[in-house]
Amino acid sequence: MDASTRLADLRQATRSDHQSVDDMVMEMAPFDSRENYGRFLRLQYIFHKAMLPLYRAEDLNQLMPELAARSRYDAVSMDLADLGCDAPDHRSRDEIPQTGMARIGWLYVCEGSSLGAAFLFKAAAGIGLGADFGARHLAAHTDGRGRHWREFVDQVNGLALGSNDDEMLRDGACAAFAFFRNLLMAEASGVTNRDSQG
Repeated sequence: MDASTRLADLRQATRSDHQSVDDMVMEMAPFDSRENYGRFLRLQYIFHKAMLPLYRAEDLNQLMPELAARSRYDAVSMDLADLGCDAPDHRSRDEIPQTGMARIGWLYVCEGSSLGAAFLFKAAAGIGLGADFGARHLAAHTDGRGRHWREFVDQVNGLALGSNDDEMLRDGACAAFAFFRNLLMAEASGVTNRDSQG
């Protein structure tokens, strides 16, 4: 694979997975009320908490300098506190790869969600939320969404990977979308906070 097109190919390969998650999020109507937003926020917390070990992984930070600083876990935790929401108890470590290149596929999904959050952040203002209260994790990075994303793209495209590694990236991205889709399905059925999930 031409490394310069790695993430473009990954985006194309996961287009339907991405769309299905977007559709399910919108079905939640998260910005119709703060109650609905709180449900969405708890899912975001579960996802970003699950992703935290990947952002802190020493080997990935060597490959992608300052990766740890990209995590939005602290921001989403503060958002939960702003709204008086309890942090959900969801044990998900076994579902997230702790080694291998599939982790970069998971990071692609997480970083991509930050790029795509501009619409969500604007919608959050309609229920009185913003970068200083309740919607910190949806706010743009101080460098700007586009620049922050391009830096990530350049890092990933710059990695010297083999064909098997690229396949693992795709598998990881698909698994990350499936993980969040399962969270949405569980929330819809009212079982997101059950310990039996993890």
